[in-house]
Amino acid sequence: MIVRIMGEGQVKLADSHFTELNKLDDELLEEMESGDESGFRRTLHALLDKVRELGEPLPDDALEPSELILPAPDATLDEVRAMLSDDGLIPG
Repeated sequence: MIVRIMGEGQVKLADSHFTELNKLDDELLEEMESGDESGFRRTLHALLDKVRELGEPLPDDALEPSELILPAPDATLDEVRAMLSDDGLIPG
């Protein structure tokens, strides 16, 4: 799956990693619902770091369609809330 981190670029990520990423996504959703700004910030960075760690960066000139778009590391709680689906940022 091709994942875009807004403001950074794209990575190719194996589907096998989504179980691990969904755990962080669930934490992020809980922190957003409770208004835990510091927990939200910490978990968002952990989620993005994990995507960077597990994913293979695509070249800057690659024009692959992104199947999943994640917020920039400095996104606000309201910006991320606007990107959410019922499943959080990561479907599944």
